[in-house]
Amino acid sequence: MAASVALEAPSSHLHSHSTTNPLFSSSSKFHYRNNNASKFYAFPSKSTVFLTLTSSAPNHIRHASGIDSSSPVQEPEPVLELGLDPIRDRRRVVRVAWEKLVRWSRSWRSKSNTDVLQRTNKVVVLGGGSFGTAMAAHVAHRKDQLEVVMLVRDPEVCSSINESHCNRNYFPDHTLPENVVATTDAKSALRDADYCLHAVPVQFSAAFLESVADYVDPGLPFISLSKGLELNTLRMMAQIIPQALRNSRQPFVALSGPSFALELMNKLPTAMVVASKDKKLANAVQQLLASNHLRISTSSDVTGVEIAGALKNVLAIAAGIVEGMNLGNNSMAALVTQGCSEIRWLATKMGAKPTTITGLSGTGDIMLTCFVSLSRNRTVGVRLGSGEKLEDILNSMNQVAEGVSTAGAVIALAQKYNVKMPVLTAVARIIDNELTPKKAVYELMSLPQVEEV
Repeated sequence: MAASVALEAPSSHLHSHSTTNPLFSSSSKFHYRNNNASKFYAFPSKSTVFLTLTSSAPNHIRHASGIDSSSPVQEPEPVLELGLDPIRDRRRVVRVAWEKLVRWSRSWRSKSNTDVLQRTNKVVVLGGGSFGTAMAAHVAHRKDQLEVVMLVRDPEVCSSINESHCNRNYFPDHTLPENVVATTDAKSALRDADYCLHAVPVQFSAAFLESVADYVDPGLPFISLSKGLELNTLRMMAQIIPQALRNSRQPFVALSGPSFALELMNKLPTAMVVASKDKKLANAVQQLLASNHLRISTSSDVTGVEIAGALKNVLAIAAGIVEGMNLGNNSMAALVTQGCSEIRWLATKMGAKPTTITGLSGTGDIMLTCFVSLSRNRTVGVRLGSGEKLEDILNSMNQVAEGVSTAGAVIALAQKYNVKMPVLTAVARIIDNELTPKKAVYELMSLPQVEEV
């Protein structure tokens, strides 16, 4: 007979075991299983003990378990059998789980499609900034025969890339792949391109795209690396790109996630997400960009990915202000948590999925931008919190901190959707020089005590 049952074990049956195995306690349960040989199984993560029940088991045990010795008992589902050593058994469970994961991963990779990369001959990168340069290098490393053309406006940057394979403005110590070239000629850069990586700052994107629209193929997929909201119009890149190119059907993908350009250049493990209404296009871009050090997930929630990418820059300024004022870790945790809630409130009102806000392009990017010193927006906040003037801070920077220009647009968007955003509103007031960081902290701490939502 084979059986698997569970019952509360009377404490009188447990005393003899309690000194040798901590699993035996008055709240433990017994499981009995009938196999060919009597064995004892212990799962250390639960107060459950597995014992074998054979036909020769004592009657009081069999009666307590509710098993009739004359009745046939169905064989239970097979389980991982564990021995008497809890530590060894726990390690075995972990090892088996890991081996299953590795086998699944290898099987998935063996079926992965690389047709997109094989068919791609030319990728154009619009912009010669840090992230555009890093992505140009990444794509170029994917395939030696791939032509990667960077369209830049500065002739000196163009010469530096072509002559020394280096973008001295941003990565003076890194050598770019030989299949990366630069040009200031938009027509030649865009000619016969299979994909376009758009890395122009949001506030300059519309004017730039309008100037090159005549050279853009209507079927050329645009992969936007830019994060932020356009002032006055409150547009995101999903609206800016097709409208500036006068083509409502221009294929569009948003690329976002926690990713510093320097770490991409150093080929450190990174994970990002590509979002597009066109699932096939998102999958194609995933194939184009994914590598052994860059994981690419796909999403259809373009609004969620873009709005999270824009608002996290403003929140990073707030986090920097807290750091610059030396307000402590408690304050930092409270502020960033509140900011995450505000981003979620607005994003979901705009139609975004809550899971997007808690994913790579939301929480992932927020953590990176708010807590790491490489963040440009956080750096602006730190200096504001330390007492510096915004004008002096911006004049000393050679890169754009999108959160500065985005802050006011974020609040206008919040007004449009009737969403209260205390932290991000305070940042906008500080940037407009209408509120000091110290006064902002006082006002935020004086807000009504309410239920968490």
